[in-house]
Amino acid sequence: MRQLIRTGRLVVVGGTISYRALFNWTTPPMFIGTLLVGPVLQLLFFVFLGRELGVADDRFHLVGNAVLASSTACVYGGTMAVANERRYGTLGAVLLSPRGRAPLWFGRALPYVVNGLAVSAFTLTAACLVLGLSLPVAALPGLALVVAAVACSVFGLALGALGLRFRDVFLVSNVASSALLLLTGANVPRSSLPGWMRTAGDVLPLTHAVDAARLLAAGRGIAWGPVGAECAVGAGYALLAVGLLVLFERGSRRRATLDVM
Repeated sequence: MRQLIRTGRLVVVGGTISYRALFNWTTPPMFIGTLLVGPVLQLLFFVFLGRELGVADDRFHLVGNAVLASSTACVYGGTMAVANERRYGTLGAVLLSPRGRAPLWFGRALPYVVNGLAVSAFTLTAACLVLGLSLPVAALPGLALVVAAVACSVFGLALGALGLRFRDVFLVSNVASSALLLLTGANVPRSSLPGWMRTAGDVLPLTHAVDAARLLAAGRGIAWGPVGAECAVGAGYALLAVGLLVLFERGSRRRATLDVM
């Protein structure tokens, strides 16, 4: 029981402290501008672009961008949770810590899951108020948003693990964020994409969550197939993150030991 309490404390307290220390957008101007205003403006842009081009209706872009809004906090936050340890010169202390690696690293993803859910909810609410659309409370895509935020956060951790070896990991995050925008079907119907793009989208987070959210918003209930597929994608990136962290930690830990000696 004591070990369980210690692990829970490490996950909750450690994740909260790392969020405050390593997330670059915790200051009010950056948080509001980047995580709240930015997703709403992006949603409005695609709604009006879709109206002009006749790509899809407003609800298509509304639900898709509400799910996509969590990616900013989750992907970049998960990356910062690992890569910024090296950037700020505190990686050595983390690598030499005797605490378990799974709760140490994955506990850092929890604040970004909560953050992503809050951003998605804000984007959905703001867009409904501005555009005059309504979604029944029973049809709110809550479960899809949860699995999307979790999958995006572990995806960000996997990208952040690259920061233990590569210097400019945020270039990779920018490319990944653009891929989520294009390939997940949040703004572009996947049926209109080439086959290789649809295949690439199948292995990215958010793709199946967007499908599940749209079905929920249409009142069709929980689509367990897309939800299960999103969970499988998230589990795959969690295993990838563990593998990369273990692989890159070995060399970094040896260097950290030499620095201490």
